Amino acid sequence: MSTHAVQTDNAPSRAPARPGAEGDATQRALLPRVDVSEDDTGITLLADLPGVAREQLALQVEGDTLLIEGSVAAATPGGLEPVYAEVRVPRFRRSFTLSRELDASRIEAQLRDGVLTLRIPKQAHAQPRRIAVSAG
Repeated sequence: MSTHAVQTDNAPSRAPARPGAEGDATQRALLPRVDVSEDDTGITLLADLPGVAREQLALQVEGDTLLIEGSVAAATPGGLEPVYAEVRVPRFRRSFTLSRELDASRIEAQLRDGVLTLRIPKQAHAQPRRIAVSAG
């Protein structure tokens, strides 16, 4: 498989604001750091998403584009509502273009300790296979 199995969108991102959010119509999003490794059967993508809970994470595949979005929930003491805050709640967003060699319908995802692990297998026809040779 070529090094073009996954192409990343490294441009700064502007994600739509949450419904009911005040201020700008868009909200800046951070690009999570990502490592991509490949073996004969597929690729593994590791994305750093510190503070993102599973409930705040969204993964979406549309066509050949994989989109990762996540936000960190603001930690406020029980029942209190913030009146003034100088620390913004981070939002992560990153997209990738997947090669046709990859089977996006079989992506496996796991979030643990702030690291998202995605396993994206290759299509059966793109995986190496052993051919038996008969004597004869």
